[in-house]
Amino acid sequence: MADMLIAALLLVGAFFGLVGSWGLVRLPQAMQRLHAPTKATTLGVGGVLLASIAYFGWVRAEWSVHELLITLFLFLTAPLSALMLARAWLHRERERVHAALPRPAASGVDWGTFQPPPEESGSDGAEPRR
Repeated sequence: MADMLIAALLLVGAFFGLVGSWGLVRLPQAMQRLHAPTKATTLGVGGVLLASIAYFGWVRAEWSVHELLITLFLFLTAPLSALMLARAWLHRERERVHAALPRPAASGVDWGTFQPPPEESGSDGAEPRR
């Protein structure tokens, strides 16, 4: 019975690893490519670690805390690293879109500080100051 459970956990882990790898290669956009390996890491490697815990615990009777700590570390860091990668992508995308926006016509306004242009003519109608 233990062997069947271990084999099932290995198959589930391998399936999610395969789907995550396929998604990383085949999905067109960066955010979609980020989503597939994140799920594959969490579920695929988690299934393999659970199979390892079951094997060493039931078959060899050697319980280890190391695999539990690895599993805990994996389940905590995979979503956080995906969040940080997504935020970095959004920040770069915002800069790219902002740089591509059309600039207003040359009206003399400093759009960096939103200051109006200096007065171009005096009150007496003389030539503009330069």
